[in-house]
Amino acid sequence: AFLDRPPSPMYVPAKTGVDITTQILEGDLFDFDIEVKPILEVLVGKTVEQALLEVMEEEELANLRSQQRAFEELRNAELVEQQRLEEQERRHREEKERRMKQQREIVKKEKETSDKIAARAFAQSYLADLVPTVFGTLSDNGYFYDPVERDIEQGFMPWLIDQVQVQLQKSQLGRLVLDGIIRDVMNQRIDAYSRTSTSGGGA
Repeated sequence: AFLDRPPSPMYVPAKTGVDITTQILEGDLFDFDIEVKPILEVLVGKTVEQALLEVMEEEELANLRSQQRAFEELRNAELVEQQRLEEQERRHREEKERRMKQQREIVKKEKETSDKIAARAFAQSYLADLVPTVFGTLSDNGYFYDPVERDIEQGFMPWLIDQVQVQLQKSQLGRLVLDGIIRDVMNQRIDAYSRTSTSGGGA
C-alpha cells in the first residue's frame, strides 16, 4: 500500500557566471621532473633534519629521564637514610629519656630509703628515752600494776580493815560491858561493906 520514499538527489547549486577555459600545451609552463628536484631535495633535507632533531630530542629526553630517575633514586635513598637517622635519633632520645627516668626513680627511692632510715633511727633514739619515761610515769600513776598486789590492795586490805574494825568495836564493847560489870560489883561490895561496917559499929 505504501512505497518506499526514493532517495533525495544530490544538491547541485545553480551555475552562476561564465565558464572560461585556458589551453596550455606541453612545455609551455615548466618541466615537472626538473622543477620538482630542488623542492624534493629541500623536502627530503628538511625531513631528514627534522628526523635527526627528533632523534636527538628523544635521546636528550631519554638522558633527562635517566638523570631524573637517578636523581629520584638518590633522593629516595637520601629520604630513606634521613628517616633511618631520624628513627635512630628518636630511639636514642627515648632510650635516654627512659634511662633518665629510671635514674630519677632510683635516686628518688634511695632518698626515700635514706629518709626512712634516718626517721627510723631518730624515732628509735627518741623512743629509747621516751618509752622508759612513759612507762615509769604510767606505772607511778597506776596504769600498770601487779594483779595480785592490786587485788590485795583493793580487795583483801579493805576487808581486813573492816574485820579489824569490827573486832575492835567488839573488844571495845566487851571492855565497856566488863567495866560496867566491874563497876556494878564494886558498887555492890562497897554497899555491902558499908552495911557491914554500919551494923558492926552499932553493936
